[in-house]
Amino acid sequence: MASYLQIADDEKGHELELFCVPKHYENDLERVIIPHGLIKDRTERLARDIIRDMGGHHLVALCVLKGGYKFFADLLDFIQVLNQNSDKSVPLTVDFIRLKSYCNDTSTNSVKVIGGDDLSSLTGKNVLIVEDIVETGRTMQTLLSLLDECNPKMVKVVSLLVKRTPRSSGYRPDYTGFEVPDEFLVGYALDYNEYFRDLNHICVLTEEAKEKYKV
Repeated sequence: MASYLQIADDEKGHELELFCVPKHYENDLERVIIPHGLIKDRTERLARDIIRDMGGHHLVALCVLKGGYKFFADLLDFIQVLNQNSDKSVPLTVDFIRLKSYCNDTSTNSVKVIGGDDLSSLTGKNVLIVEDIVETGRTMQTLLSLLDECNPKMVKVVSLLVKRTPRSSGYRPDYTGFEVPDEFLVGYALDYNEYFRDLNHICVLTEEAKEKYKV
């Protein structure tokens, strides 16, 4: 049984006119590929799976900024509700890290760690990394190798999206929300040069928008 929801390569998505989309982005988006309600429902199930597998462990939830902040907030809200209403619960503390591996729509070969607390504070801890999207997987593999140097007790990764791409290193997170086509996606805090984070739905960006917002 699949442990994620697969969005097919030929998925036509939904017309923008059927959803509330900020007017300033109407001409920049091809279609809605994952509506906000579906994101929330899938996130709730991920929270339940994490509680089932990791209940009883004190976890440090490590948010990968900036793209992961909405998924992180929603996931922790669902975990908090489950903590209050189920036999298993997860004591949680939070930390934040920012990674940068993109220039425009191209993933670079280098990963920069920007801000965040010293990773050495995670020594001996059970860490749940919360990421927005895994594409080639190299960014996450780099982060995991950096964390490994700090000797955490356990590390699990949950990613809202995993992209199907021939550039993939083969890495897969422990928990996945959706497997998505090899298109440039924005919304629900996923950005293109800092734009589109203020979009609730996950949408496909037009080629014209890539030029419009290019740096």
